[in-house]
Amino acid sequence: MNKVSLEVKNLNVYYGSLQALHDLNIVLPDNQITAIIGPSGCGKTTFLKTLNRMIETDEDVRITGQVIIDGEDIYKPGTEITHIRKKMGLLSQHPYPLPMSIYDNVAYGPRIHGEKNKAELDKIVEFYLKEANLFDEVKDRLHAPAARLSIGQQQRLCLARGLAVKPEFILGDEPTSALDPQSSIMIESKFIELKSKYSIIIVTHILRQAKRIADYIVYMHSGKIIEHGRAEDILNHPKEELTKQYIEGVIS
Repeated sequence: MNKVSLEVKNLNVYYGSLQALHDLNIVLPDNQITAIIGPSGCGKTTFLKTLNRMIETDEDVRITGQVIIDGEDIYKPGTEITHIRKKMGLLSQHPYPLPMSIYDNVAYGPRIHGEKNKAELDKIVEFYLKEANLFDEVKDRLHAPAARLSIGQQQRLCLARGLAVKPEFILGDEPTSALDPQSSIMIESKFIELKSKYSIIIVTHILRQAKRIADYIVYMHSGKIIEHGRAEDILNHPKEELTKQYIEGVIS
């Protein structure tokens, strides 16, 4: 049995007087792909953003409850946020490469965390570009601006940049929604490959994607977790009527 490294207890999130998440309780599995699914506005992205404390970048947010990562409650007063976020590689809906070269995008995190040796940085950049299946496409233009890459390449660059700080988790907020089909397949295939090293949690509005790659499903509705479990169980034999209606397309 895998160790438990991410557990949520009695989690509530409020935007002003509006309650967005209601008393979430769940243990997420390690070294699997967890897909958070549900209709628009159900709280999927809000939930994801609580896992690395990015939720606090929104104004007028109040959080109660616990998010426990490696035994540490990340919302406990006095918790140092930087090392929490370092554990969480994040892919957004749209890739946001830094306004610098391909090389410097990947080297950025290791430099911040103290790596100054040029030869070591060269190894890091090459290794993580290969991890993201991008090195062969960019090896002759590493010092060109990252903005010149295609959208699909930019997303893989952002993946490489996130992996370069050696996270435990990869979080994806609809990480293929802005990509063409071929680039989407490349990201999905890479997630399947990487789950042996990382725990991957993605928000997706594409049910077909969840069916293709998810090992574990969390179904949300109106800010609540309605049902969660092994993907094959949730997708083929949902226990809750709301889950069944979503999978059958009655709720969208």
